[in-house]
Amino acid sequence: MKLAIMGAGAIAKKMAYTVGEMEHVEAYAIASRTLEKAQAFAKEQKVRKAYGSYEEMLSDPEVDLVYIATPHSHHYEHMMLALSHNKPVLCEKSFTTNARQAQQVIEYGRSKGLLVAEAIWTRYLPMRLVLDQVLERRVIGEVRSLTANLCYPVKSIERIHNPALSGGALLDVGVYPINFAMMVLGNKIESITSTCTKMESGVDESNAITLTFKGGKMAMLHSSVNALSDRRGMIFGSRGFIEFVNINNCEGINVYDRDYNLVETYKPFKFITGFEHQVEACRLALAEGLLEVKQMPHSEIINVMNVMDEIRGQWGLVYPGE
Repeated sequence: MKLAIMGAGAIAKKMAYTVGEMEHVEAYAIASRTLEKAQAFAKEQKVRKAYGSYEEMLSDPEVDLVYIATPHSHHYEHMMLALSHNKPVLCEKSFTTNARQAQQVIEYGRSKGLLVAEAIWTRYLPMRLVLDQVLERRVIGEVRSLTANLCYPVKSIERIHNPALSGGALLDVGVYPINFAMMVLGNKIESITSTCTKMESGVDESNAITLTFKGGKMAMLHSSVNALSDRRGMIFGSRGFIEFVNINNCEGINVYDRDYNLVETYKPFKFITGFEHQVEACRLALAEGLLEVKQMPHSEIINVMNVMDEIRGQWGLVYPGE
């Protein structure tokens, strides 16, 4: 499979490196806003072709899948552009700025019979399956609640603080605690309460979110772009609890009984960067003629976007153009 990358930032470089180490996939092409930047990227990352416009790359008949690594504000436009050129897409999180855009992209992809996937890599990592198996075995009894946080001091980055780029903590890092909660507790959310502090630009700097699920189960979530956190997910059950070390890229799972004894521990599998799992999921889906991947189906993409829409509505945070 020949992968083309749209956008030449840090996340695109990580993907190019990852694919360069994979079997059955080639980092085939890169497109940026200038040919010079694309060529420099291609040389550094050993990508075969460089394009100075997205349209030119999308017109290349050799491209099998387009990975979109541009700012959140451009995801909708760039996915629609790729799909209009009959190219399947794997788009970085957050999938779009809002649920309406996400629905339109998915419907357009389906109308053209093309794969549309979100690159929320934590949904694809093998440790997610390990966690699922531990929960299914009911080692900690019935799950009652969880906490999760993800904070990095990155507010000075343009795409983080600029409303025109759909900036803020929620869409950039808050999406991970939300996904973690929904992977554990499902998507039957009955109520959402939240609060935030804002930057001078008006986007959220730090936020606290409580999701109440069917059956009274609760998730207490926190994300911020002005601090560093331990990135932990804690799952609390009727007979014990689970520590999920680093919800952004699992470094281990520790299981404790009701007496606080460590009874099980799991370490992550060896991998390139972790990005390979989402690419491989797309490769297999394309081989099977599927329009979505099982790890992050279209319905769940919409569910997550709806949650973030509701939260932003509570804050009065509206992005330009919405």
